[in-house]
Amino acid sequence: MIQKWVLKAIVQKAISFLPYSQRINYFFQKYVTKGVFLSDAYFEDRLEHARHHIGAWERLSDGAPLRSTLELGAGWYPVVPIAMFLYGAEEIRTADISLLTNAGHLRTTIRKFLEYTDQGKLEKYVHARPDRLEYLRGMATNTALHFDQLTQALQIQYLVQDARHLNLPDGSIDLVHSNNTFEHIYPEILSGILHEFRRVARPGGVQSHFIDLSDHFAHFDTSINIYHFLRFSPTAWARIDNSVQPLNRLRIPDYGRLYREAGLPITEELLRPGDIEALRRVRVHPIFQINTEAENAVSHGYFFSKME
Repeated sequence: MIQKWVLKAIVQKAISFLPYSQRINYFFQKYVTKGVFLSDAYFEDRLEHARHHIGAWERLSDGAPLRSTLELGAGWYPVVPIAMFLYGAEEIRTADISLLTNAGHLRTTIRKFLEYTDQGKLEKYVHARPDRLEYLRGMATNTALHFDQLTQALQIQYLVQDARHLNLPDGSIDLVHSNNTFEHIYPEILSGILHEFRRVARPGGVQSHFIDLSDHFAHFDTSINIYHFLRFSPTAWARIDNSVQPLNRLRIPDYGRLYREAGLPITEELLRPGDIEALRRVRVHPIFQINTEAENAVSHGYFFSKME
């Protein structure tokens, strides 16, 4: 019997060769893998990222009010951008190579925020301004607003462009952040993005990035563990990997090197050590053996940067 991860890899590889591959992949995940609904688990995961990003801003910034934010990787549901709106940011930008969301997803996200507010659960993650919450509640009742009106009301601007070449002035962003995005970007492209982030982040500002270093096929197929993809050579992985949801397989030292090359400081790290015993059950390919077991085992991590 073919393993589930293999079937998913085959389907996504095939989709990657088709026109409108991202849209087709959306329908595949919506109706087959059931992975694009705004579940409580996904919502809380994104709220947790927002909490860490805002916490980094409050710890590391120069004390000025948070005015402008930039997110890499817009995704289907703008949970973190709306959290930034509720916190008080005035210029909220989210950049991606394609636009994945729509008015329906925006409304779903707004309703989820209000649901968590009414249940007293939102305050665990975000200290929302009361006036912004009331404004959000008013938006939820206005069903006539279309996508552009919703984003304008939320002070969110979608930048559908290559993040290596952003149409933003030097030093114009207070807080640059991302969630589960870096691992999907190949190193030669990520290098350019980090250099661009250094350009647009203002002195005294902050960067906060969360990286998932696990094999994402393991999220779908429990027969493999989160280090499974480390067993493949670069040639073998190139046959498995796809452009719909690519995985660069970089480890923590690789990200550290890319930061150094871009001139970005790593002021603080928050790393999950992972499971070395699970790692040892995988025959790790020699290209990863230049790292220590502890370095290869890190499963997730935040990099926080205080900009100078």
